[in-house]
Amino acid sequence: MAGCLALAGCGGSADGSDAAPDLSVRSAYMPQPVTDSLAAGYLTVVNESDSSDDLVSATSDIAGDVTVHETSGQRMKEAGRLEIPAGGRLVLESGGTHLMFEKLKRKPKEGETVSVKLRFTKTDPITVEMPVKSATYRPTSTKSSGSSTHSNSHH
Repeated sequence: MAGCLALAGCGGSADGSDAAPDLSVRSAYMPQPVTDSLAAGYLTVVNESDSSDDLVSATSDIAGDVTVHETSGQRMKEAGRLEIPAGGRLVLESGGTHLMFEKLKRKPKEGETVSVKLRFTKTDPITVEMPVKSATYRPTSTKSSGSSTHSNSHH
């Protein structure tokens, strides 16, 4: 509750155009990695505001580096900023754009959770607790919110 009050007290124009976008994270998970050095992470960032934002970086205490990669055909390449459009969503999914956890400090096991901090251009960072699923896990729907929903208004 204090976080909501603190955000409400932030400055901005009377029409709210300077307000940070209202972002939340849903459907976050990490398949149990098959190697000791790399893991992937998937999630959906939902923007319920009239202002776009960009995902610019991510960090995690279990990895030396966390980068955002795009899959194009059979090749992966590091992505730059990724836009979360106003009233839209950014989907990081298997076979598409995703998080790569590199230089793992330990290999996460199924049933654990991994913490990842997402940083944006306008919005305060959002820390997501990402459950580790089986290596073969595939979500049935990207619309489920479950227990991995986090909103920047709670932080």
